[in-house]
Amino acid sequence: MDNRALSTVVEKLLSMGLVLLYIGLVTTTLYGGTVPAYQSAVGAELGDRTLAEATARVEQAIPPDARTVSATVRVSLPETIDGAGYSIRTDGTALVLDHPDPEIGGRTRLVLPDSVGTLEGEWQSGSPTVVTVSGTRGSVTVTLEAER
Repeated sequence: MDNRALSTVVEKLLSMGLVLLYIGLVTTTLYGGTVPAYQSAVGAELGDRTLAEATARVEQAIPPDARTVSATVRVSLPETIDGAGYSIRTDGTALVLDHPDPEIGGRTRLVLPDSVGTLEGEWQSGSPTVVTVSGTRGSVTVTLEAER
């Protein structure tokens, strides 16, 4: 008769052990595979959006028909993508997003007027950035730089 109280305690301990084991398995599964894969996909999407926004802002900064131009346009960029710093640079005809994670990054070709002769510069994440357009009708220079 004295064993009845012990069986209730053992049953409760076994139930709690099974619940803790289940929670541990679910947590391990989520943080071991599902959550990192989701974070990587979100990081890649944010990288694509950042590059598209930067491309649009550079293209909008250039007036289509101006004899002489001197303009500076501020560009807002996220401070980090997937928790890491990044840079956006030019390669002469396009913008390139460089990120420590090889899954995040890309290249977007700019649609520029014929008057643009030079596209140069680089933006680093975490600092205020601007695009500067200067020159005359025949030779316009577009520069990506940190805000002064």
